[in-house]
Amino acid sequence: MSPTLRSLGRLTLSLSSSSRSAACLLARHQISRRLYSSQPDAKAIASEFYSESQANPPYAQTQLLDANQLQRFSATLSRPELSKILPKNGTPLPAGYHLAYFTPAQVEEDLGRDGTDTTFNPPSPYTRRMWAGGELEWVKENKLRVGQEVTETTKLISSYSKKSRAGNEMIIVSVEKKFQNERGVALLDKRNWVFREEITKPQPPARQPEVVPFPEGKHVRDFCQTDVTLFRFSAMTFNGHKIHYSKEWCREVEGHRGLVVHGPLNLINMLNFWRDLQGGDATPKKITYRATNPLYAGEPYRIIMGEEVQKITEVKIVDSYGQVSMQGTIESF
Repeated sequence: MSPTLRSLGRLTLSLSSSSRSAACLLARHQISRRLYSSQPDAKAIASEFYSESQANPPYAQTQLLDANQLQRFSATLSRPELSKILPKNGTPLPAGYHLAYFTPAQVEEDLGRDGTDTTFNPPSPYTRRMWAGGELEWVKENKLRVGQEVTETTKLISSYSKKSRAGNEMIIVSVEKKFQNERGVALLDKRNWVFREEITKPQPPARQPEVVPFPEGKHVRDFCQTDVTLFRFSAMTFNGHKIHYSKEWCREVEGHRGLVVHGPLNLINMLNFWRDLQGGDATPKKITYRATNPLYAGEPYRIIMGEEVQKITEVKIVDSYGQVSMQGTIESF
């Protein structure tokens, strides 16, 4: 294969994207037909969705970790160390930057109404997805590097129902992504998604709370994301979710008061802050994180990071109104 094609990232699917999408769509349709004769039963839907998904093999794709993608991703994150000059082959990917690769490959007509990838979605009506949290674990002596050919293998590991704080039914779906290079496993990425019922009636925009002073902490870093940053991050991760770029969708359909900041963007910002405190090239052993409240473009927020104690660092993100939006625990090697 020519170097030009390789620089675009070669995808080798153990099950083709179209075949996988068709299988998932058929499974969701069959579950819907059996379970939606009356009121949807979230517990039954989650259970049967899991059973149906286990009949499918894991989804695998192989891609070249090219330098252009890393450079532009770093520019999106306003990180000059990898954006001013094209990174050389062998440059290690900073923690979390694998999210610039292995992006969704669905054609537009297979996306959800809100623009999200539906490869691991439960069937309707539980189709409104939010990134809820997860866990990343790195292998110390095996970093992902520019120029490597890496295989990502994704499998669904759980699906269960739960009630929100407001008492509404939702489904929690967890997947595990394994990243392997020529030396073996380099990274495990477990992600949890919340799926709420799709919106049938437009929701009024959320009221903006009263601004309060930020809390202090051992280490703090403040952010205020712009529309441009959210657009570029969506483009780099090939994320069509409308809550990140369509103000009309946010305000007139989902009831958000503005564009929603990506959960993965905040995850990477926490990891970058930790790396800067540890010393640039540091890679953590593990991070466990959970998103609790949305953040919006144009609204300041603060990352608060504690002192490392017995190789554990606590971190949280607090918005301008005193709410914790994400919290996590970072473990060092």
